[in-house]
Amino acid sequence: MTETATEMTGDVRVDIAVCTFRRAELAETLRSLAAIAVPGGTAIRIIVADNDVHPSAAGLVDALRLEIPFEIDYVHCPASNISIARNACLDKAHGDYLAFVDDDETVSRDWLVRLLETAAATGAEAVLGPVRAGYDLSAPSWMRRGDFHSTRPVWVGGEIVTGYTCNVLLDPKRPALAGRRFNLALGRTGGEDTEFFTHMHEAGGRLAYASDALVYEIVPETRASFRWLAKRRFRSGQTHGRLLAQAAAGSGKAVEIARAAAKSGYCATASLLFVASPVARSRYALRAIMHAGVVSGLFGVRELEQYGTSEVAAR
Repeated sequence: MTETATEMTGDVRVDIAVCTFRRAELAETLRSLAAIAVPGGTAIRIIVADNDVHPSAAGLVDALRLEIPFEIDYVHCPASNISIARNACLDKAHGDYLAFVDDDETVSRDWLVRLLETAAATGAEAVLGPVRAGYDLSAPSWMRRGDFHSTRPVWVGGEIVTGYTCNVLLDPKRPALAGRRFNLALGRTGGEDTEFFTHMHEAGGRLAYASDALVYEIVPETRASFRWLAKRRFRSGQTHGRLLAQAAAGSGKAVEIARAAAKSGYCATASLLFVASPVARSRYALRAIMHAGVVSGLFGVRELEQYGTSEVAAR
């Protein structure tokens, strides 16, 4: 364990943040949190950040307070900008650790235990866990076989260089995280978490992975389509391209554009070669779309909106 890691032998305070926007699934998220295993000497508090214009989740949270064995701090933080909600959670947090999960997810019983164990063992500023997608029979078979909606970190050169907020534990008092906030300009497009963790890593912060800190997410019918996946991959590529553009100088940007365009063309060609294999074809096609998004981001094209009114329309 590094000297900067919080010891797990004394009293530990953990805030668990759930940002929400008009989702009835929030009730199941909170009920799953109520059932988690809690290490001895650990105090839990849940922060629910309601990002709706009106405090639409307040009644649901109040109705569940008697079922939840932990303190719940409800905060209304309008409107329709996920970065506002995430920043409200950062502002409200006063524990040794802050965990984020989404309002359409449920956590496994040992979820928090595994995140805390990995944080203590590695001393990392952020610990990511996997999000396992669940499909019903209405989802295309290629999608279920290929598991296109689950979330896991990506390693680059043997390390994780960015992260996500759908399953993460932060040590917010560490220098690479202290005072860091999510970009409000990305609060409707998404990509605010990618930028947040990329900059944390650039500031010397480390990301670790707890492979058994499982979170589950049921894929709704509105997201079980190639079109939804393509839009998400394109926007993800745009975010990556914008970050590359910020780091590139002069001819470096042109090199990155050429590289991303070549990758997009290669993957598009591969998708045609695998036309008889729906999983491989779709995987290559989505990678082609993602790299096309990188090109778009490098050129400075505005990122697609994911949150707020557009998100409601997609449900």
